[in-house]
Amino acid sequence: MAIKNNPAEEMMQNQLNIELPEDMAEGVYANLAMIAHSNSEFVLDFIRMMPGVPKARVKARVVLTPEHAKRLLQALNDNIVKYEESFGAIKDQEEFPRFPMNFGGTIGEA
Repeated sequence: MAIKNNPAEEMMQNQLNIELPEDMAEGVYANLAMIAHSNSEFVLDFIRMMPGVPKARVKARVVLTPEHAKRLLQALNDNIVKYEESFGAIKDQEEFPRFPMNFGGTIGEA
């Protein structure tokens, strides 16, 4: 007869030790994301656009399997629901931003 672990012991055995290096702990700011996919992967590019600058830079790229992309979608949806329960609805923009974005200000000329 096999002896089963209690649920608390099973959770301890299944824990993952995640290390967050100091240089990544601060994170990077992105205000645009572009997504591409093939039959085997999803590529998420996180981009920072600056006001009045027609060139934007990819700050981070994440490559996922389709299964992990779907899990990310579900986790993001779950977290948005929890956020809105705590802080209220996130307002949707009625139209998508035009490029280049000028963040509501004027575009300077040289």
